[in-house]
Amino acid sequence: MTKHSIEVITSVERRRRWSREDKERLVAACFEPDAVISEIARAAGIHVSQLFRWSKELCQIEQLSSDTSTFVPVIVSDVALIRA
Repeated sequence: MTKHSIEVITSVERRRRWSREDKERLVAACFEPDAVISEIARAAGIHVSQLFRWSKELCQIEQLSSDTSTFVPVIVSDVALIRA
């Protein structure tokens, strides 16, 4: 008869909380030349889909902040410019 080792997990595994800086750092690493996204995710201990979700969320936030309109002052004058 063979004995098999058994691992007993006594603690409750909790969700990790990632700071915005950590997410931005990992997403930025994906845009480096020759970056392999699955290797970046594996090194961070997350699934590739999580990294893609962070990338999508951060790019949407960046796009929303860059879409804000800027007003430019306009001066209306009675004098018409004549081009020669």
